[in-house]
Amino acid sequence: MLNKKTVDDIDVKGKKVLVRCDFNVPVMDGVITDDNRITAAVPTIKKLISQGGKVILCSHMGKPKGEVKKELSLAPVAKRLSEILGKEVVFAPDDNVVGENAKKAVQNMSDGDIVLLENTRFRKEETKNEDSFSRELASLAEVFVNDAFGTSHRAHCSTVGVTKYVPVSVVGYLMEKEIEYLGNAVENPVRPFAAILGGAKVADKINVINNLLDKVDILIIGGGMAYTFIKAQGYSVGNSLLDSERVDYAGEMMKKAEEKGVKLLLPVDTVIVREFKNDTEFRTVPVNEIPDGWEGVDIGEKTRELFADALKEAKTVVWNGPMGVFEFENFAAGTKAIAKAMADIDGTTIIGGGDSAAAVNQLGFGEKMSHISTGGGASLEFLEGKELPGVAAVNDK
Repeated sequence: MLNKKTVDDIDVKGKKVLVRCDFNVPVMDGVITDDNRITAAVPTIKKLISQGGKVILCSHMGKPKGEVKKELSLAPVAKRLSEILGKEVVFAPDDNVVGENAKKAVQNMSDGDIVLLENTRFRKEETKNEDSFSRELASLAEVFVNDAFGTSHRAHCSTVGVTKYVPVSVVGYLMEKEIEYLGNAVENPVRPFAAILGGAKVADKINVINNLLDKVDILIIGGGMAYTFIKAQGYSVGNSLLDSERVDYAGEMMKKAEEKGVKLLLPVDTVIVREFKNDTEFRTVPVNEIPDGWEGVDIGEKTRELFADALKEAKTVVWNGPMGVFEFENFAAGTKAIAKAMADIDGTTIIGGGDSAAAVNQLGFGEKMSHISTGGGASLEFLEGKELPGVAAVNDK
């Protein structure tokens, strides 16, 4: 599946290696609250330092939009990564990212050392993929490794532009794993192949639904986007989330599923509330009986059973988007039921990043999944069948 060069195809002894990681982690009061993305980068970093490479790490964090924002500095990442590796990661604080501080830190490196640059998005050129910044980043190294799947759907300086000015570009272990899992699932799945789509917006997943209907045996739709499909069945959805411009489209997708012989499952009952908060009156009603003034916030009990039963036969499952407002404990039952059903599957289970990854980890089912993607947006584009710029830019085998 992967025809790209990887870190196993190169020898970096004595060479300076620029590694694009995805260290876009949540930080509160200077403390990292979830270090999954940092841990995910460790295998590639260990491989490069064990070979005697001089490893220069770079990443973005948040959306500083080309301004220096101290609360989005990568300093806490250097600290956490040092702890995980049991080895000092030298942080190069530099508002210019590749300024005097960074250059000096890189100059002073010995084989096997690690330097972390400041947030690449402190430079406005980064998101515009402007040559000037790509050149500066490339000037630090002889080899480029892209291990940031979460941002590989964006053509930025540190993911795409830099490859023009570095002689060798490869992908890291994390990127390789993501592409293998998601790629095989979509292109060469062990069947029956099921996809579960949830979350709030139909618009985000329109092309995904269309592409998956050509590939899956079972398509399950829950979460906020399900109400647009319920409306397309001719029912009233009260105050539930509705993408009124996409109702006809939802109808077309239901028709396409029928023509293709795909089992398309929609909720049959839903948990509804009058007020959007955890501590509020709620009840479960059939989807064709949502009263005015009420809104759906989770799939109901019958739907949970229906979905879980359908998944029992699946051998490959991809899940993107929660089944309800899982942040509210009272309305996490649907998402929990799907996570549990997936944990029991004897086959390949892939969580497509974003909210679903957070939900699965929060609910304690993370260990039971074959693969949890680190990139929500990137995995969605992958499922749409798009080529990701950050992958395309790397050297072919």
